[in-house]
Amino acid sequence: MLRTTSRRTAAAAAAGAAALGLTLTLAASGPASAAAHPQSAPAAAGVRSDPNGRHTAAEIHRFLTSFYGQHGPDAGAREHQVSDHLKDRAAHTEGYDLLLCAQNTPRRITVGKVTTAQSAGVGRATVTTFWDGGTRGSFTAYVGLESRPIVLQDVDCGW
Repeated sequence: MLRTTSRRTAAAAAAGAAALGLTLTLAASGPASAAAHPQSAPAAAGVRSDPNGRHTAAEIHRFLTSFYGQHGPDAGAREHQVSDHLKDRAAHTEGYDLLLCAQNTPRRITVGKVTTAQSAGVGRATVTTFWDGGTRGSFTAYVGLESRPIVLQDVDCGW
């Protein structure tokens, strides 16, 4: 009995793997296959970005998380992933780092939930900085939904 059950389980697993392989093959074969096999369309839709070409909340979250890292943006991110307007503001801000809304380097940084305002063409998220002694701060980071490449457009330190 145990051998029969093991064979049935193995056969069911092999059939499931074959069906999964077929589904993945159909999904990867492009738009013609999606039209011919509508069941593959929802899986592909989860991977696509906004149909209007705008950045999605998930894309903006990935960008901000990568941009800020654990301790703040590095020199390359500051040079290539910040809008000219914000670079100019940061250059004329004395006494603190405008991109971090702080004077020092935080111990850790987290990016909160991203909200997109389609009519304003902006995505925003609260960025929280954690400091020695248990204190924390937060500010809002803004990204243009249609910026190519994606860049940090502005920050609001809340002061």
